[in-house]
Amino acid sequence: MTTYYTKDHEWIRVEGDTGTVGITTYAAGQLGDVVYVELPESGAKFARGDDFAVVESVKAASDVYAPVSGSVLEVNAALTDAPETVNAAAEGEAWFVRLKLSDASELSGLMDEAAYAAFCEGH
Repeated sequence: MTTYYTKDHEWIRVEGDTGTVGITTYAAGQLGDVVYVELPESGAKFARGDDFAVVESVKAASDVYAPVSGSVLEVNAALTDAPETVNAAAEGEAWFVRLKLSDASELSGLMDEAAYAAFCEGH
């Protein structure tokens, strides 16, 4: 299982042809207290870079972008009732969707954990 990161602060944990996607702990910290998460429908298809979800906090609303192309296999419905989970476990139980990857080669454009940490330090 490998985790990749985007410059827009999403993560994707890949196992086979399935990727679990969420926002990073850094992003959750920048947002502040998350009060609402809008998720896509199962079966929805997205291209890399498409906005597929919205996170609202007490500070702002932010789009969440697909790190790779794929179709939604599953959404984390628990976030609807407990959006604050994003603040507590952004890179764990607060995942947003599971995607079936359309093109695994798109992963090569993403950062590993060390590169992402360095990217965040530069901000």
